[in-house]
Amino acid sequence: MHIDGYEFGSIVIDGRTYRSDLLIWPGHLKSDWWRSEGHLLQLPDVFEALAAEPQVLVVGTGAYGNMALDPELVSYLQDKGIDLIARPTREACHSINELAGKGRLAAALHLTC
Repeated sequence: MHIDGYEFGSIVIDGRTYRSDLLIWPGHLKSDWWRSEGHLLQLPDVFEALAAEPQVLVVGTGAYGNMALDPELVSYLQDKGIDLIARPTREACHSINELAGKGRLAAALHLTC
């Protein structure tokens, strides 16, 4: 998987354009993903991806970094030994491309605010 480009509200992955938030884990890309609370990422929101036992979870917190992470999620990741990279989405996309092929990766990407 390679992220070809990201702009507010739009991301291109392997030549395909997506215009909604994405949850990604090995072998899967969920394009109809949404969180139970719009700007708060919680454990149940990403549990599906975490079931694949990734080594790293990359979170794109939005173009302006407005999506917060629930402390319970952060604690869970620490307990499971899953590295967390949480950055504004443009930076998160760069991290994903850098990490591609270097282990089991999951990502939760908020494409707008």
